[in-house]
Amino acid sequence: MFILLSPAKKLREGVASIPQASVAALTKDAEILSRTTRGLSKNKLKDLMSLSDNLAELNVGRFQAIEFPHQPSNASPAALTFNGDVYQGLDAESLSMEDLEWAQDRLGILSGLYGILRPLDLIQPYRLEMGTALKTRRGPNLYQFWGDRIAKEINVRTSLQAQPCIINLASNEYFKAASAKNINAPIITPAFKEIRDGKPKIISFFAKKARGMMARYIIENRLEEPESIQQFNVDGYQYRPDLSKGPQWVFARESS
Repeated sequence: MFILLSPAKKLREGVASIPQASVAALTKDAEILSRTTRGLSKNKLKDLMSLSDNLAELNVGRFQAIEFPHQPSNASPAALTFNGDVYQGLDAESLSMEDLEWAQDRLGILSGLYGILRPLDLIQPYRLEMGTALKTRRGPNLYQFWGDRIAKEINVRTSLQAQPCIINLASNEYFKAASAKNINAPIITPAFKEIRDGKPKIISFFAKKARGMMARYIIENRLEEPESIQQFNVDGYQYRPDLSKGPQWVFARESS
């Protein structure tokens, strides 16, 4: 199996790097893209991503500070640096190094700037949402910039698995960049719902955290077969075949 996650806007500060840190597969493309982002003004960035003045100024500085090559002295591992809702569920800091190394070839973090990242791939602080209509020589947005490059990399990773299959725990915005039509493996998309007044509903915060928890569950239990994730029972969630349809597998819990 190969797991896909979205990145996070929120980042941890001062993350120490580690000797096992690695370099992203699509670094050359990220370096090309960074030449465009480095030239963005505060007002342009503010308009592109609907940012406040403070956030726009922060990220202009980040883009101007990005330098290649990334190395442990100037960058930190992706899974330990992202710090949004998904990563609260993943809690990569508490995973063992053996867990993280097992996940290296089985977990991909989709990224507007880096394309796709392994857990220990080095990143520098940035914010670039995949849906951003940033014009480059490759087209009018980041989907055009990445084209089928991400899908090709996913195909390489899945071809190494005993049972090729994608467990899509990414958001729609990011999974679109994976170009599903170009992926040579079945795709399963878990959905996490809260049962309220007898009705299943997706609550964004809980669903994002559950995506991270499922990724952690797969890593800690060294799961290789897609059907094995149906045993996921963390934080009250249970697989609900009655709510599932086709490749969308629903996991639900009673809302407190």
